[in-house]
Order: sequence, then C-alpha cells, then structure tokens
Amino acid sequence: MTATTLFYIIIAIIIINFIIDKVLDALNAKHFNDQLPEDLQDVYDDTEYKKSQNYKSTKYKFGVLTSTFSIILTLAFLLLDGFEFVDNIARSYSTNPIIIALIFFGIIMIASDILTTPFSYYSTFVIEEKFGFNKTTKKTFVLDKIKGWLMSIILGGGILALIIWFYNATGKHFWLYAWGLVAFFSIFMNMFYSKLIVPLFNKQTPLEEGDLRDKISAYAKTVGFKLDKIFVIDGSKRSTKANAYFSGFGSEKRVTLYDTLINDLEDEEIVAVLAHEVGHYKKKHIIFNLVTSILLTGLTLYILSLFISNPMLSQALGVETASFHVGLIAFMLLYSPISEVTGLIMNVFSRKFEYQADNYAKNTYKGEPLITSLKKLSKNSLSNLTPHPAYVFMHYSHPTLLERIKNLKR
Repeated sequence: MTATTLFYIIIAIIIINFIIDKVLDALNAKHFNDQLPEDLQDVYDDTEYKKSQNYKSTKYKFGVLTSTFSIILTLAFLLLDGFEFVDNIARSYSTNPIIIALIFFGIIMIASDILTTPFSYYSTFVIEEKFGFNKTTKKTFVLDKIKGWLMSIILGGGILALIIWFYNATGKHFWLYAWGLVAFFSIFMNMFYSKLIVPLFNKQTPLEEGDLRDKISAYAKTVGFKLDKIFVIDGSKRSTKANAYFSGFGSEKRVTLYDTLINDLEDEEIVAVLAHEVGHYKKKHIIFNLVTSILLTGLTLYILSLFISNPMLSQALGVETASFHVGLIAFMLLYSPISEVTGLIMNVFSRKFEYQADNYAKNTYKGEPLITSLKKLSKNSLSNLTPHPAYVFMHYSHPTLLERIKNLKR
C-alpha cells in the first residue's frame, strides 16, 4: 500500500461518514411531523407541538449547513496539503518534537475554533434565543471560550507533551505509559471533576435545608445510600434546559441538580430522578463505563503503537518528514470507523443501563413521578418524541421517551 492509497482511503472514510450521517438526519427529519403516540399525547398541546416541530426543523437545517461547511473545509485542507503547511510553520519555531507538536495542534485548534465560532454564536444567540432557551450573555460566551482554550492548552497540551515524551523515550512501548497516564487522568477527573473543573464555569451551592433535602435524604436512607453532598448548579445562567448528574466515588460522591430542574419539577419528581441516578450507582454502571473507556483507550493506544512509526501515515497527509503529531491525525482518521463501531456498542449498553436505572427507581421509589418528570423535561427542551429507529440506534445513548414510559408502566 502506498501513501497515496492511504490518502484516498482517508478521503473515502470522511465522505462515507458524512453521507451516512446526512441520510440518518434526513430519515429522522421525515418523522418530525408524526402524530404523537397515545402515551405521549399529554406532553404537548397543539401550540407547543408546532413549536417543537419548528425547533427540530430549524436545528436540522442548521446542522446540514454546519456539517456541509465542515466537510468542505476538511476536504479542502487535505487536498491543498494544509497539514504540511501547518507542520512547516511549527518546524520554523523549533526542532524539539514536543514543541513542534504543541504548536502544530495549537494552530489547528485555534484556526478551527475561529472558523466555527460564528456558527456556535448563531446557534446560541439566534436559534436558542428564538425558542426561549438561551440565557447565556455575550460576556459568558466569550469567557467560556477563553476558559475552554486555557483548559485545552493546560490539560490537552500537557497530556500530549507527556505522550510524545514517552514515545521518544521508550519507542514502541510508549503506549503502556500513555495508557497509564490516560487511565489515571480519567479516574482523577471522574473523582474530582465537579470539585475542580465545574467551579471554573458554574457556581455550585449545597442544597439548602428544607422539604426537598429531607425527602432526598429519607429516600437515600431507605436504599442504604449515603448521600451527604447534594449541590445545586446555576445552569440557568446559560440555558433553560434542565439536568441532574452523579459524579465521584467514596467520600467524593455527590449529586448535582440544575436550578432549572428544581424550578421545573415537583419535589416527588426530583426524588424520582435522583432514584434513577442512584440506580446507576447501585448497578455499577459508572464503574462499568469508566473501566470500559479505559480498556478501549488501551486498545486504541496499542494499535496506534503498531503504526505510528510508519512514515506512510505522515506522507498520506502530505508531510514527507515522519512525525508523531501528523501520524496521530492520520491514525485518528483511519481509526474512526472502529470508533464508530465501539460507540454503537457502548450506546447499546447505555440504553440497557437506562432501563435498569429506571426499574431501580420504580422499585425503590415510584414509577409515576419519574414518568411525569421525563415528560416535563422533554416538553421543556422541545425534544423529538418520534425519532426514526435507525437514528436512535446510531446516536441515542438513552431509550426514547416512549420506550422508557412503556417500560416504567410494566
């Protein structure tokens, strides 16, 4: 196989992925105006359903525009030897492979962000604003961008620098050290993300004493679940959409409720949502996802170690000088079909886990308030209640609302 053949394989993968995504999007869009099933008739009234259809249609058209722009830009960059151009710029500043890689990825990251920011701005301040979701100020939007860049530079750049250092120091065995680093980082972030990262973007406050906290504590005691750390996050500073999540292990175990969730749901419904989250913890879903993610990362790094020293990877992207950073991009593009398959498998497990967590909530608390909470959350986010089955299979990590309600009613 030649570098030219590899180049055309990369082009084919990008185009085929794009076509599959657009076909699925189109199939899904055909169901936007379907009549709601009987179990979902009470989610929307006629006016609200028309609003949800309009929202879905607007998002779909905007998604076609952004993804088409993205693939044209990507293909043009590849065909015009963009990677070679950026690599030459990076090499003009240093001969150190770590510095070259950091400059290389820094240029690509900043350029990509500059090109996509107008689309992000339009999505936030035009589309989300139009449908009443946006609460983000322009100041918050800019600050989020700056903080995101700093996080990428410090965390992403630091991890990349260490991986390249491992590669230069240990050769083909670098993947073991890189795997250990990524595993440690994954576990650390799972434990301390809410304590260290979330405060950079949002304010978290302990749930105040009162009926809701008492009800949550009472439920936790009935299932033998020690839950001292219950926090409220100011999600309303960016959007009206609601959420809740579980994070950490042991003494760092905590539940975080969006303030929008507390405003939108009754106390009983909030406890039912938390019972679902406790179900994930009790059923070891969080551990499973973390361990599986680490194992998949190890497999990916091992496969990378088999090919990264082959100069053909860099040459496929138009760079004659073999280098880790260019080879890494070529590998990621070639590996993307395998990532798609593993992603599909993980989604199958995820949907199964959601049923298990729902059943746990139903059996240890009540099913009805969980049903009403799911309906309210779907209504308030103008969710698509009639997605195409193929789209669900490819993209959904959760079962559809209808499937979850039918399961909860059994």
